[in-house]
Amino acid sequence: MKKFIPVELLTLLESWLSSCYSCIKWENVWSKWIHLSYGVRQGSVLSTYLFALYLDDLTTSCSSTRGFSIVLYADDILLIAPSLCGLESLVRTCEYELKLLDMQGYRYTQVCL
Repeated sequence: MKKFIPVELLTLLESWLSSCYSCIKWENVWSKWIHLSYGVRQGSVLSTYLFALYLDDLTTSCSSTRGFSIVLYADDILLIAPSLCGLESLVRTCEYELKLLDMQGYRYTQVCL
């Protein structure tokens, strides 16, 4: 909503992405279909744009300090910092922002003492 995307488009995207299913194929055997409740469709031309749009606030908050950068490419995040301790600080900021977006992943272990 902060990006002023029309409600109708948001509703359409929500409906489209909420009906994603996947399965595993091993030779000629297929697994049961599993409902995917998070993420975007793999291989979709929109996926990269939706990922970047969703994480736009993350890039703003993480790159606000001089010498720190964050680069989004496809579904990857590249963090750049001038030092190891600076990188740790940047990772912690990203962890906090991702938690706010309900996208927290594995825990990052401390590097600097």
